[in-house]
Amino acid sequence: MPLPSVVDDFITLLFPRQCLGCSGVLARGEAFICTDCRAQLPYTDYHRLPEAENPLARRFWGKVPVQHALSYLRFLRRGRVQHLLHQLKYQNQPEVGRVLGHWYGHELAQHTSLSADLDLIVPVPLHPRKLAKRGYNQSDSFAEGLAESLQRPWQAEALRRVEHTSSQTRKNRMQRWENVAEVFEVVNPAEVTGKHVLVVDDVLTTGATLEACALVVLAAGARTVSIATIACADR
Repeated sequence: MPLPSVVDDFITLLFPRQCLGCSGVLARGEAFICTDCRAQLPYTDYHRLPEAENPLARRFWGKVPVQHALSYLRFLRRGRVQHLLHQLKYQNQPEVGRVLGHWYGHELAQHTSLSADLDLIVPVPLHPRKLAKRGYNQSDSFAEGLAESLQRPWQAEALRRVEHTSSQTRKNRMQRWENVAEVFEVVNPAEVTGKHVLVVDDVLTTGATLEACALVVLAAGARTVSIATIACADR
């Protein structure tokens, strides 16, 4: 057995690596999320449906024209997805977003036209104060993972949040929309002009944040816009 493998096995024996989904011990070859968790994650498979039959796309009908409305997982309270997102957002584990982005990107490359048609991936930005407090934007890591799998560029600073908003957690749809309306801007319109832009976030609830971002991207001259999230909550 090569020396690095022996050393890695010894370190793992002393300090077992835990799955960020279930806290179980990871086996050799597993990274951050164990095989059992991956098999039991609640996948939406919305990317396999025609857009007319996609329940996520319907949330944006009559509000903003999106070419693809995509979400990898269903958000279930007290489930694996909620635990993974908590690790991603509050436990300094941006690798969760990157891994899920890689997995989803491979799915999208196989079952959609995104890898051929997409020009740019843009994460929903955090306000600078929240970014400074957390140290990273959880949507950036998801965007990075998607970009690597789809082999398309991503730009972390294409969008800017110009106002600090209060938490969306306890707001209804109208309150969420009022909370995010007119708080985003495209930093350099030339980066999105004439392009198909994929706007990504961690969780979609009412869709108000993604709707606001999509509208400013289109207003800046994008040819078309799609949205994708790690997870979506049922309404």
